[in-house]
Amino acid sequence: MTPAVTMYSTPWCGYCHRLKSQMDREGISYEVVDIEQVPDAAFIVEQVNNGNQTVPTLVYSDGTAQTNPSLAAVKEKLASLV
Repeated sequence: MTPAVTMYSTPWCGYCHRLKSQMDREGISYEVVDIEQVPDAAFIVEQVNNGNQTVPTLVYSDGTAQTNPSLAAVKEKLASLV
């Protein structure tokens, strides 16, 4: 089954590492896309963030996005998708 959320990230982003760890501890599955390795990924992040490459940017299965959300915000959004 495909995760309900995709995290756009970079290997050096501390906020990304923190959110990944929190989501892992909670058993939340997600797909990670490195915007420095996937050519179209940076463009997706820029569209969501007014031209900025701000990570982590999470895009959900319903097409909505959150930028640098808290774990609580991620859990709330995922609950609304069920």
